[in-house]
Order: sequence, then C-alpha cells, then structure tokens
Amino acid sequence: MLNAYPDSLGGRLSELVALLKRPEFGNAFSLLYILPTFFNSDLDRGFSIIDYGINRELVSPGDLDDLDRLGITFKFDLILNHLSVASPQFRDLLEHGDESEYKDFFLDWNAFWQCHGSPGDEGYVVPHDEHLQKLFLRKPGLPILKVGFPDGSERPYWNTFYQQITYRPVEVETLHGLSGITPETAEQIATRLNTVIATEPDIQNIYLDGHDYLRDEIHAILRGHRCYLGQMDLNARSEKVWEFYDETLRRLRDYGARIIRLDAFAYLHKEPGQPNFFNTPGTWEYLGRLREMAQVYDLVVFPEVHAEYGRGLHREVAREGYPIYDFFLPGLLIHALDRGTSVNLLRWIDEIRNEGLQTINMLGCHDGIPVLDLRGGEQDGVYHPGLLEDAEIEAVVDRILERGGRVKNLYSPDGRKIAYYQVNATYYSALGEDDRKLLLARAIQLFMPGIPQIWYLDLFAGRNDYEAADSGGAAGHKEINRTNLGNDEIERRLEWPVVQDQLALIRLRNTSSAFNGELEVHPAAPGELHLSWHGEGCSASLHANLETLEFTVSERDASGVETRVLRSRGESIPEGVRPPDAARSARL
Repeated sequence: MLNAYPDSLGGRLSELVALLKRPEFGNAFSLLYILPTFFNSDLDRGFSIIDYGINRELVSPGDLDDLDRLGITFKFDLILNHLSVASPQFRDLLEHGDESEYKDFFLDWNAFWQCHGSPGDEGYVVPHDEHLQKLFLRKPGLPILKVGFPDGSERPYWNTFYQQITYRPVEVETLHGLSGITPETAEQIATRLNTVIATEPDIQNIYLDGHDYLRDEIHAILRGHRCYLGQMDLNARSEKVWEFYDETLRRLRDYGARIIRLDAFAYLHKEPGQPNFFNTPGTWEYLGRLREMAQVYDLVVFPEVHAEYGRGLHREVAREGYPIYDFFLPGLLIHALDRGTSVNLLRWIDEIRNEGLQTINMLGCHDGIPVLDLRGGEQDGVYHPGLLEDAEIEAVVDRILERGGRVKNLYSPDGRKIAYYQVNATYYSALGEDDRKLLLARAIQLFMPGIPQIWYLDLFAGRNDYEAADSGGAAGHKEINRTNLGNDEIERRLEWPVVQDQLALIRLRNTSSAFNGELEVHPAAPGELHLSWHGEGCSASLHANLETLEFTVSERDASGVETRVLRSRGESIPEGVRPPDAARSARL
C-alpha cells in the first residue's frame, strides 16, 4: 500500500498516477492510501473536512478511472470525531442558531456538562473535578471554541483538536453613525481596531481610548467580522450524524475505496463520568454500528488505536474482529537497528502470530513516529510491561531528537505536559540518514505479518524538512515529514540505489505467492533475524544481521528455482556523514 497526499508526488494526483504507470513501479502496489486533501478541507493537511466531495484542485474523476485500470483500490479516512467550522452543517448552525436543523449535530459544551459542572466566569461550564481529571486532552486548556449565535449570545462548543479565531479588517464606514463619532475619529478607531485584531485574539482587551461608552456597539461590530478555523466535535447522539456517516461511506465506496480508516474514533463517544477517549461500552457500540453500515457497501473499517502497549487496547480491538495499525513496529525497528538486537522485535512478531492479529504496518507516515505506544500500562488494575523499557524508549526518543526530530506532547486538564505522544521526523532521518538501515528496515517491514503501508517520502529517502517545520504554524512539527517532491526531484531520486532496491523488495512482497502462506521464524542469535514465508509452493526468505546491517532476500518459485532478490553489505558509515548522491551506490 502506497501512502501519500494527492499532491505529494508531482503536484496533482494525475502525476502520482503517471508515476505508478512507469516500469519502475510495475507490480509494486495494489492499494493507495490517499490522505484527505483528496476531499474539500481547510486545516491540518486535510483532516479538517469541509465535505467529502473531490478536491478538484488536486484530483479529477479521470484519475480514479486510471487507478482502477491499474488494479489499484483505495484506503480513505473517515474523520469520525469532527468536521470543519466551514462545513455546511456548522455554517448553517452559525447562520440560523437555535432554528438550525443542525443544532444538535455538534456538541454544545454547556448543554453536555450542565448537570455535571458549575458555571464559570468565562461563560462556560467547568466540569466537576472528578470528571475533569478523566479528560484526555490534545492541547492545553479545556477543549472548547466559543462561537457567536444570531441572537448575540456566545456559546461554547466541544473542540478537541485545532481552533483559531481571526477578524476581518474593520472598514471606516462601518463606524459611521455611532454616537459622538466624527469621520476623523472613526478613522482613528478603525486603525486602532485593525492593529489590535491582527495580533490579539481576545477582543475584550481592546483599549478604546476615551470611547469606552461604545464598547458594546464596537464589540458587536467585531463579532460580525469574526472568522473561525477549527475542527468541531460531532454529537454522535444525533441521528443526523449517523445519516451523515452512512452517506459518506457510500460516497467513499463509489470513489473506489476498499478500506476505511476510522480517524479519531476513540474520541467520538463521550459521556459524563467516563474518559473522553475509548470509554466502554459506548465506543464498542459505535464501532459495531459503523462496521454494520460499512458492510452494506463492502468496505473494511479499521479503527486507529494509539495507546500504551501494556493497556492491551490493541488486543481488545483485534478480538472484536477489527484490523489494527501496527504502531509498535516503527519504534521497535529503530531500537533494533540502533542496538543490533532482534529480541524485542521477535516478541512482537510472536504476539501477532499467536493472537492472530490483522495488522497494517508502516515505518513513517503523515503523522509521526509513535513512542508512547511502546510503554507499559494498566489493564484491569494490573500493570503490564511494555515492548521496551521506559529507559529504552527515552533513548529512542533522544536519538531521534539528536538527529533533528521534533516532539508532540499530551496535556493534563491544567495544561501540564504529561508525556511524549510522538516524534516527528522522516524515517530516514530518524535512522541517522543511513541507507543501509533504511533498506534493512524496509526489508523487515515487508516480511512482517500484515499489509505493508509505504510512506512516499520514506520510499524516496526523504530528509527532515526543517524549513517547513519552522514555518508551519501550530502543527508545524508534522510538516517535517510531508515534503512534496516535484517531477525533476523524483527523476533524480529514482536513480538512487536505495530507492531502486526498496522498489525491488516491495515488488517481491506484492507479487510473490509465498506471502499468501505462513510465516516461519527461524532460530537465530539475538543480533540476527531469519524470517521466511511459504505459500502455494513458493518461499521467500530474509536473513539479516542487525549488528552489521548485512542482509539477503531470496525467493524460491514453485519449480524450486531460487533467485537472490537483494543482498546488502554492511559497511560502516559514521552517523551524520552525508555522502553526495553519486556515492550512494557504494553503500550497497
């Protein structure tokens, strides 16, 4: 499965389609996970959906026809928890207020907490402490955005993720007619207002310099100039929300979808007295209802689960019959290749096989490299160890940060940072920009159980994009691993052996009948890894030394003929050394 934005490779989806038609990509991919700038969106690189129509700036219906002829089907995101404030539903709410047919489509914070909190000075209910301490937050402060209704009231709505309020500039003519205001004074006030609102989000702090008697009128004018950006939480108690989900699933099927990733599903079910992240049994009820709806359209849904390994949440989801993301593999591989040991990785492989887990695995992705997931945690009141010790996890984080990565944190209700959530870096940079490590990591990924998902920038050995990260605003840390590659750059990188060799390995994984069979894990020393697949009379084998980074991949067909697909020599390259591109071939 190739994973990219519509504009990641060449600028439009049509350019990505043209790339997949090239001989270098022949038989390499059968699925395309296309990220949600495919749809109409306004924030978070697509994850703030306005509507699920095709974004015609990046995608055309002809692109979908071309991909269908290539035998490639889609994985799409259904963003369950929220919609953009620019969505038709929220715009209707802002325009019609209590008369809107979408009044209950979003979560009115005060209505939700009215019996479980106390009114605060800022116009919103503060949940009682026993509820507040259970909230799992993605940013400092309470997850609310106050919006203006047509009757002039300000109402807080639940807003788990991103928000921003801006104001359109005030024109001088707007102030004409106010009591005691001359044209000259109106111009002075307009200048002052526009200077302040360009930098100050709280209009209560505006100093009116002798015209405080007009504060209410001027605030009313400013409210009319207010613009919102944000991702507003949906109210899953509303049947209109479920009608919206059903219509969206049908539409995604019509685009050519096969797999639907349920983004942010664990935040959807909210109930006072329970955590706002994967509370039960409500979350299971919602998931079951979504799966039944998807089955009508012959779609496979799988929920995104980010939680500590020790909590066992991934096993709970799998036992309910859902595929899961393998968020443990990326960190485990960095640890294995940096430390030259297969012990922790083999433990995870054994669990996948013994528990019968259906996984989609990855190295890098649009979001970040998970680290919190590797930790231990409590399950039914009993602490269970993680896949790595805390000290080992911190060492992985420290190495990635030393190599230029950025971090994303979680917060407690009082705004305290409580843990690393993920580290943002390209996987190539996270491995010290070492071709040998990237190629061996890819080989191991492709021999893991599950569907391998390939982030486009990892395939092209992309390095950390610090300029994009520094200029990307609130979510800039993510832009470090989202660099779009132009056609000239793609042509240049297609000459790199590390790219060609990855494509050879991917083609083997996508076409060999061996991977339709069973995985065998062979006994090996702690610094080695020997995996083989056997199916339909064919076999494929990986022999790797994690200390020297030497490995061999071979295939045996049904007639018994063995072919060496790839052999990598383990020459030592000091970390931080970046040889010119022409010297890359000397590494393999």
